Amino acid sequence: MQRVHLGEFEELILLIVAILNGDGYGVMVMEELERQTGRSVNISAVHAALRRLEAKKFISSSWSEATAERGGRRKRLFTITREGQYALEQVRDTRSKLWGLMPNLGPNLSFS
Repeated sequence: MQRVHLGEFEELILLIVAILNGDGYGVMVMEELERQTGRSVNISAVHAALRRLEAKKFISSSWSEATAERGGRRKRLFTITREGQYALEQVRDTRSKLWGLMPNLGPNLSFS
């Protein structure tokens, strides 16, 4: 496989889709992202990222059954693909490599 490039927002969305393990749909992805990062996001941005990730074949989607609680509407559920898993592993490995190259900045310049 070739190298992949993910923006930070796409990476977060892809991670959330993986965490939700096939049960994630737009609003749930948005809420989980906000819960995990403390970052407020717009549902339109989430949907746009989901479309981009699906176009890149990093996620796939399917429709749930219609439910009465949703007024007879279905949810579009997202699942990470092998390509998406590979992309996340590449990003993780690259970040780990770079963090490993960081010099010790001493106690006054620590990142923690």
